[in-house]
Amino acid sequence: MADQETAERDTLGYEQARDELVDVVRRLEAGGSTLEESLALWERGEELAKVCRRWLDGARARLDAALAEDEEGTDDERSGQEDGDE
Repeated sequence: MADQETAERDTLGYEQARDELVDVVRRLEAGGSTLEESLALWERGEELAKVCRRWLDGARARLDAALAEDEEGTDDERSGQEDGDE
């Protein structure tokens, strides 16, 4: 199951997964589906939500890493200024 989720995350971009998830939600909200169809839509929606969450988590990690690098650079600059003042 994890291999399938990883493969799907690699093949589905965030926007594609999000758009399909929006469609699934609309179809569920519209009603008119059989119980079996509704359950299949729900399960698909859960899979798509996981794909989106992984993309968002990855983006957050990249932002955090970039911010941490920026902080380190700023701290190094401050240290260099303080050392030069002495």
